[in-house]
Amino acid sequence: MGLSYVEENYLKAILKLSGAPEGLVSTNAIAARLSTTAASVTDMLKKLSEKDLIHYTRYKGAALTPEGQRIATGLVRKHRLWEVFLVESLGMTWDEVHDIAEQLEHIQSDRLIESLDAFLGHPKFDPHGDPIPNAEGKYSVRAQVPLSSLTEGQEGTVIGVREDETAFLRHLNEKGLTPGRTVRVLTKDTYDNTLRLLTDGRELNLSGKAAKNIMIKIS
Repeated sequence: MGLSYVEENYLKAILKLSGAPEGLVSTNAIAARLSTTAASVTDMLKKLSEKDLIHYTRYKGAALTPEGQRIATGLVRKHRLWEVFLVESLGMTWDEVHDIAEQLEHIQSDRLIESLDAFLGHPKFDPHGDPIPNAEGKYSVRAQVPLSSLTEGQEGTVIGVREDETAFLRHLNEKGLTPGRTVRVLTKDTYDNTLRLLTDGRELNLSGKAAKNIMIKIS
């Protein structure tokens, strides 16, 4: 089925907003995520419904059909594999790769993607810690907790983030809080949850807001 980039982006947006294949996503939520108008979203949802890629109910929202789920999951798979390639093979940083992967995810070649997956050693997570679906659309799960949940004296390893906005990732780069870095909580402010951390032999302060978005594997 030939789809435009815009149609594919809608399917991926619905997948990410739903949290599950059967989740119903509102028109306004899709409009906000894609920075467009509710009227434009309604028009596109009607088109996708006609192609049997979503179930659309006026005034309620949309949910992916099994075929829509397959396509959207495939886009996520390609996007995250390309991010791994850009970081591991081209030496780019995790704050540089999202927009490029957004373009590369639309390449229509199953052979290329399976070769890319094999070349990378079948990675299960992307540079931001998000799980990469396999060829069957299955995700891997690992134990992780937000850094904000650690108590004084606890230690863990940074394995990902909840949000991958460029400004946030650059903020973490500046503090040295990148994947693989070990951190120990020295103190935790009871008023605003600011953490004083020890990492790589130096101390630094991190806001409670930032700590909520950093995922840690506890040592």
